[in-house]
Amino acid sequence: MAGAAQVTTSRPGGETPRAWTRHGLNSGLIFSATLRGVTILPRQVSYAIGDAGTWLAWRLMNETRAAIRDNLGAVFADESESALERRALLTFRAYARDVIDFLRALRATDDELQGMFEFRREEAQMFRDLLANGRGIILVSGHYGNWEVGSVFLRRVIDLPLTVMAMAEASPEGNRIRREIRDGLGVDTIEVRKSLDTALQIRRRLADNRIVAMLMDRHIDRDRVEVSLLGHRAGFLKTPALMGFLSGAPLVPCFIERLGSARFTVRAGEPIIVSTALPREDAIQHATQQFADQLSARIRAHPNYWYHFYPYWRATRRY
Repeated sequence: MAGAAQVTTSRPGGETPRAWTRHGLNSGLIFSATLRGVTILPRQVSYAIGDAGTWLAWRLMNETRAAIRDNLGAVFADESESALERRALLTFRAYARDVIDFLRALRATDDELQGMFEFRREEAQMFRDLLANGRGIILVSGHYGNWEVGSVFLRRVIDLPLTVMAMAEASPEGNRIRREIRDGLGVDTIEVRKSLDTALQIRRRLADNRIVAMLMDRHIDRDRVEVSLLGHRAGFLKTPALMGFLSGAPLVPCFIERLGSARFTVRAGEPIIVSTALPREDAIQHATQQFADQLSARIRAHPNYWYHFYPYWRATRRY
């Protein structure tokens, strides 16, 4: 699914854009070093290095640690700041292991991939049944779980056509590597802000009966719809529900959660049909809230899999 984009937003009144994420965990240097390391080191050694590195990051990156602490306060309202900061270490560690397993999956054999994912055959069939309608699928997720390994699952395990809508990385090197990874998997990419016709490109992919994957839990500039997430106001991306309204393609939530070492469960949520019986803006808000409710349930079940390394609630209220 879509890469962990470094989203930049503009404040009202034309102020200088400010990056949502500047935590450094997704820099081109770290990502390329991790890619090289996991190709030559045993998995458990990679995990050990990742654990040590993320412990160091947790100790030294005070602002990032505090941001995760504040984000998790929506789930653990009664916990102390120190307890929440200890939970932040679990988030750092889970993120590192998810990156390691995603990169290792790129070189895995077909047999290894079959053993890597636990999924219900009827859910895989649901994707094929929805595609049989000829309108494509809008696959939606959040910055939760190992969304990136979802591209490996869709292309190499159940062999479905995939397009990813991705924001360009702040690091040109990181962006190049991720683009090459998607190309190698046969994943088509629509890069946001590379052209003025992004919406038309999405419509064309849906018309070609492809799956178009988007992350919804961060908005981009005015591409925003307000929802309630974990009891807090949040701005989600409007485009997925808008495209569903215009094309008739269903929104299918999907969440990939760790079961253990190199083992994941793939959870397809309840498909969301954007109503055409309602006024457009009402239909978009209602569909987006349906996704936010499904995402809230997964975050409450596994809060350390929710990867926002900046003050999410504060940022979303500013725009």
